[in-house]
Amino acid sequence: MTLDWNRIGSSSPELLLRPRDIFAALPNKPWSYLRQEQGEALEGWFARKDDRDVVIKQNTGGGKTVIGLLIAQSTLNEGVGKAVYLAPDTYLAGRVRREADRLGLPTAERHDDIRFTSGRAILVTTFQKLINGLSVFGVVGGRYPTIDLGVVVVDDAHAALATTEGQFRLSIPVEHPACLKLFELFGPAVAEQGQKTWLDITEGDQTAVARVPFWAWADRQVEVLEILHPHQRDDDFKFAWPLIADCLSLCTAMFSSRGVEIRPPVPPIGKIPSYVNAKRRVFLTATLSDDSVLVTNLKADPRNLAAVVTPGSAADLGDRLVLAPVELNPHLDDEAIRRMAKGFSVGDRDGDGVPETRPVNVVVLVPSTAKANQWTHLADRVHYVRDLEHGVAELVAGHVGLVVLVNKYDGIDLPGTACELLVIDGIPRPLDAAERREASALLDSPLRRMRDVQRIEQGMGRGVRDVEDHCAVLLMGAGMGMAVHDDTWLNLFSPATRAQLQLSRDLALQLQGAGLDGIRTALSVCLDRDPQWVRRSKLAVASVRYNNVGAVRPEAVAAREAFDFATAGQHNQAVDRLQAVIDGIVDPALRGWVREQKATYLHFVDPAIAQQQLGAAIRDNPAVLRPVVGVDVRRARAAAVQARAAAEYLSAAYTDSTGLVLGLRAVLDDLVWDNDRTDDAEAAWEKLGSHLGFDSMRPERLYGTGPDNLWTLSATQHAVIELKTGVERDCEGIAKKDADQLGGSVRWNEGTNPGVINVPVMLHPVEVLDGKAVFVPGMRVITPAKLAELKTAVEAFATALGQGSTLWGSEQAVAQQLAFHRLTGERIITAYSVAARRAP
Repeated sequence: MTLDWNRIGSSSPELLLRPRDIFAALPNKPWSYLRQEQGEALEGWFARKDDRDVVIKQNTGGGKTVIGLLIAQSTLNEGVGKAVYLAPDTYLAGRVRREADRLGLPTAERHDDIRFTSGRAILVTTFQKLINGLSVFGVVGGRYPTIDLGVVVVDDAHAALATTEGQFRLSIPVEHPACLKLFELFGPAVAEQGQKTWLDITEGDQTAVARVPFWAWADRQVEVLEILHPHQRDDDFKFAWPLIADCLSLCTAMFSSRGVEIRPPVPPIGKIPSYVNAKRRVFLTATLSDDSVLVTNLKADPRNLAAVVTPGSAADLGDRLVLAPVELNPHLDDEAIRRMAKGFSVGDRDGDGVPETRPVNVVVLVPSTAKANQWTHLADRVHYVRDLEHGVAELVAGHVGLVVLVNKYDGIDLPGTACELLVIDGIPRPLDAAERREASALLDSPLRRMRDVQRIEQGMGRGVRDVEDHCAVLLMGAGMGMAVHDDTWLNLFSPATRAQLQLSRDLALQLQGAGLDGIRTALSVCLDRDPQWVRRSKLAVASVRYNNVGAVRPEAVAAREAFDFATAGQHNQAVDRLQAVIDGIVDPALRGWVREQKATYLHFVDPAIAQQQLGAAIRDNPAVLRPVVGVDVRRARAAAVQARAAAEYLSAAYTDSTGLVLGLRAVLDDLVWDNDRTDDAEAAWEKLGSHLGFDSMRPERLYGTGPDNLWTLSATQHAVIELKTGVERDCEGIAKKDADQLGGSVRWNEGTNPGVINVPVMLHPVEVLDGKAVFVPGMRVITPAKLAELKTAVEAFATALGQGSTLWGSEQAVAQQLAFHRLTGERIITAYSVAARRAP
């Protein structure tokens, strides 16, 4: 007898809607059950599937890819519409497709695949493929028809956010003819904001950036369009121009030595109808601690983001030991730590030159080539983004040794033995001009701290890819040490990471003051899977729960809504929307930043009032644009007693001795001879002066003129300081333009602060002036050797004050240490500089 299977049950899993049921019905799935955490996340989404925007947060290695694929399939089964799964790059998109194949879920690679267009397969592609000015999914006013979508699943949402900002940025290289014309048109306006910055840009300083004043930009839009429009189909223009052309007058234009960058305050994501009109949008992330950017960049509904979908437990994270060597012993040398890491990569853990144990793959994440150069003498491989795929494959395949990855802190998986010791040596710095300006303006802002923590956590997640994985992590530098020491930083990490950091701290307390041997012992406990450590590591995260409350900042929502008003020509409403949140912003740096944007919109309504608003903005944040009328210059005033001023500053900044030592060392770490970090150096020099009790300021940044830094050494003596930390170390001498600049700064201070003795000081690799340079009388030079001596003295000053519970708050103790280490106003410049001299 032949059975009629059409009358028995169903053979169509397409009838199932609940993602867990879809998985259970898959006939050839590679494993029998979903993990509990995956099932909980899927049930959480299914209960909210009719919400347009849903954020799912789960630890790295928690199986988010499977979650996203099953959500996409559920949407197809329900008949809501076509499904798109967006990965950060083509490499990861390929991995998602392979995972879908293992599950037995149909996928497509192209937008015109009949299986995708008919709703029978999930399109797996990259975020860039959807979001660009020539998108095959359709752009408002473009040539391709809009593809209606039922669901968009955004994997690694934090990476998508960075991509979004880049896709809506028009970058015009300096060699492009349009760049020269824009420089000619707006150069005078930029120079009025800061003559030195404009000269730095024109002379090729890669760190110098300047915003074109918004009033100049808005008032000359006819000329701007005449310059840019003829190039709309150029390779440099074609992907960004269609997205920003209609809101060009609202954009921020940035000048740098690399060219011109033009970007809107928030991405006009409405230009991509397929995305904004998708019936469902699901954001998968492990490390996104600030959901606000989903509102500003991707126009998510803040009401939907008030609650986040998470598993019930946050224990779905592999084992990590996280140590910051300088927190354990501030006197540890960075090179010694690098050599210790190399020892682990060859099996020589005790550093005696003889391998005695299993070698492990050591992966080092660095933010720049300059940092990578500090590792090259020890590295077996150094990989940049362009050759990253090959490097990762080699690590996964077997033992390689010590591998340096440059400026790639997310989007790579290093499971199991691919990475057992991870070293994070610095936080990546913004590369584009607008982000660099924002980072400088919000330098000490809680918002900047939150972003740095997110980058650290992204990096830490590279070596642990599932719950059974393990990885030891070393955080190098005092800044990293502060991140795992200071509660204001610790509270920004995810709950599971915070629990692991606390466990690591418990272990570290027993190693306080220990040298490299103590750190080797701690790392070995994790790498050798010591049963006591493994048990405590499991217990540490067993009871941790995710935070399922979304974090959406009011000013972020206001920024998105204000921009939407402005693009609709409703500038008054845009101004009112920002004003509604300004008074509630506690952080003055952020408040000033938002005021600047308010003034930008206000210019279209009342230019005079917009300039007044800039005056209010600059009182909150000196890094914003200066109004046309300029800014009143504050006269420098010496502290009545240097030691008292220093003690008051230190006691307000630090609550314990470890924080004091780490904080001052973090300042010194930013005083580096690096062409990419000159702004960091200037900011650090200002902070150093405050730590030592001087009235310390950055006049050029504050007023657009004057020296890089000004220290009030006493009531009768000022140090007028120019930092040339970006000059090549092998230069032949102090250039004429640099000497002239110092001389001009001295004259500026003579006019601004008359009646004082000015000591001209320059940080420069050499003390010799070249033949054309004009000698500045009394000029002193802080050379690399002298800067090293100064750093040593300041570290000793901090260490000595840290010996007592509150010595750094005692005027008498501070005075004693300032005098002993020659850090008083009377002695510091003479002790840690040399006299400038002419070439023989």
